[in-house]
Amino acid sequence: MRFEQPAGIASAAVWLPRRRSTASDAVAQRDIREGQARELAHPALPDAIGIGAPDMAVRAAHAALRAAGVEAEDVGSVFHAWMYYQGHDLWSPAHYIAGRLGASHALPIGIQQVCNGGATAVELSAVRLAAADAKEYALVTTADRFVAPGFNRWTADYGVAYGDAGTAMLLHASPDAADPLLLHAVSTVAVPELEEMHRGDDPFADAARTHRGAVDMRATKRAYLRRHGREGFSATNERCVREVATEALREAGLRPGDDRIRCAVLPRFGAKTLQDSWIPILAEVVGAELEDWGRETGHLGAGDAVAGVAELYRRRHLEPGEYALVFSAGAGFTWSCLVVQAPNQQ
Repeated sequence: MRFEQPAGIASAAVWLPRRRSTASDAVAQRDIREGQARELAHPALPDAIGIGAPDMAVRAAHAALRAAGVEAEDVGSVFHAWMYYQGHDLWSPAHYIAGRLGASHALPIGIQQVCNGGATAVELSAVRLAAADAKEYALVTTADRFVAPGFNRWTADYGVAYGDAGTAMLLHASPDAADPLLLHAVSTVAVPELEEMHRGDDPFADAARTHRGAVDMRATKRAYLRRHGREGFSATNERCVREVATEALREAGLRPGDDRIRCAVLPRFGAKTLQDSWIPILAEVVGAELEDWGRETGHLGAGDAVAGVAELYRRRHLEPGEYALVFSAGAGFTWSCLVVQAPNQQ
């Protein structure tokens, strides 16, 4: 989706807890083997204790609002995305976040599209801004906390380990040279048939974690692979990564190897997963430097895309006129790419 006018990104932020769960401890506790730790290549993962996931989003949002010099009451919508449990049943974390921030005029909207929720929230917020008052701000937040007893961050999945974080991005409809970044396009590709990878052979249940005491994506993926084999998913993933990157370039008016493209920001997956399924394709299609900024955080659930933009913002990584492509993907399956640019100086 290319926007008639780019959305301004006023700021973006990540909040990480100080505590860390280390790979060495996970190996010592026999959660994972040494070989698996090497393939993940995350020395440690952020591990939040004593704080709920939505409060991590609130902290990231406060940082983003502060950095942009924007008051919460000027925010017209709050899009909150998450992957895992937010701390209460039958409850809206988006409304809680808006209330805690003092965004009393905002419409809170919850987005639950698993790991790709943050990218989806960015896309929907930009669409809403395009039809809103020119002065309106949209706030996108994500937060996930992958803790016992329901989740083991090291063992719940293949090729991915999970870190706790809150993220936030503040967008508005009237970009100008004062904005550190512009959002030009969002490309998204989905293959609904792959939802079975996270359902497996399990029947529908009456309550959460009925089948197992903790989330076990490995079990459902094993069931899927027994039925369908590995080759089909590998081919589909390659096709979709290639398609979402190609479409993003086209929608932003760029071409592979364009010298204005500074980098492509990878999703925060394990090192082997990236090397096998992402890096060769993006190196070919995008033709720019690939940034792997997830070694110290792991996969942030719904937060990878927003965290990628926040890192571009924090590092002031782009020179005026340069572009970055920020990738994410999630169960369902859905793949997304955000195209952002540092505005040209006037």
